[in-house]
Amino acid sequence: MSAHGHEHEHTGSIKAYVTGFILSIILTIIPLVLVLNHMMAKSALMFSILLAAVLQFVLQLFFFMHIRDGEGPKYNVMALILGIIFVATIVAGSVWIMSFNSQVH
Repeated sequence: MSAHGHEHEHTGSIKAYVTGFILSIILTIIPLVLVLNHMMAKSALMFSILLAAVLQFVLQLFFFMHIRDGEGPKYNVMALILGIIFVATIVAGSVWIMSFNSQVH
């Protein structure tokens, strides 16, 4: 076994970083143009912004955080999924509680 075999960790290529950066810029500019030019109705605009945000989140995970890299068990993916479940539960519960709190009798 060579001493140099485990010294460097796997990193993404320059091409992958540039591709991820360009796609991130595009996914930032699209909602900005939609908002500044009033190109959609409010509900469609909110959906478009949310969709761009989710796509950018996934893009960041794969291109910059290397969520799919590695040959061992996917503990980081499982931890990410658990974190997303926690955040979704907290946000949904907060919205639910605030909606009942805002009703004045």
